[in-house]
Amino acid sequence: MQTTTLSFTNFHNHGELFANMLRARRELFIVQNKWDLPEAMGMEYDQYDTPASRWVVVHDELGKVLAGNRLTPTTTTCGIYSYMIRDAQRGLLATIPSNLLYDEAPVSETVWESSRLFVSHDVPMAMRRKVHARLVQEIGNSARELGASSALTLLNANWPRWAGRVGVDMTAMGPVLEIDGIKNQVVSMNFSQNLH
Repeated sequence: MQTTTLSFTNFHNHGELFANMLRARRELFIVQNKWDLPEAMGMEYDQYDTPASRWVVVHDELGKVLAGNRLTPTTTTCGIYSYMIRDAQRGLLATIPSNLLYDEAPVSETVWESSRLFVSHDVPMAMRRKVHARLVQEIGNSARELGASSALTLLNANWPRWAGRVGVDMTAMGPVLEIDGIKNQVVSMNFSQNLH
């Protein structure tokens, strides 16, 4: 199992890995979850997949994607968009309630957003915890390298059950909300300390 953090400046060094990650996102979010998201050439994407973002990918040596995540700076803008959680709060995203945060969404060099976090559906149950922990560890490593001390993310509200197992300190930043029949909550992942 390997981890790679992709950016527009290093895609060319990793063959099909970026495309494979977008294909894995499509398989989970569009095919399995039946979310209404943009897709092209068998890949899922949205307005936040820009040169400002980074993509953390857990994969095997052949490039098969096991898990992935997108990191986006909270300081970025692209047209009317900034980052998903803030744009939802601003009422720009019809699929996510605007009351997802207790306070105003941060805009800070030291806070990034973690979005599109997934573990591929075909990862065996016996491996899922290890793959998920590896993904979160690499998210923390990449976030710190990018100058972030924390990352906001919209997660399944069951996060308190597994946060300790992946070795990251998490704090609720908003209420539990039902989105597409699933209880979700915005949390802050604190990366100011090394992960355990």
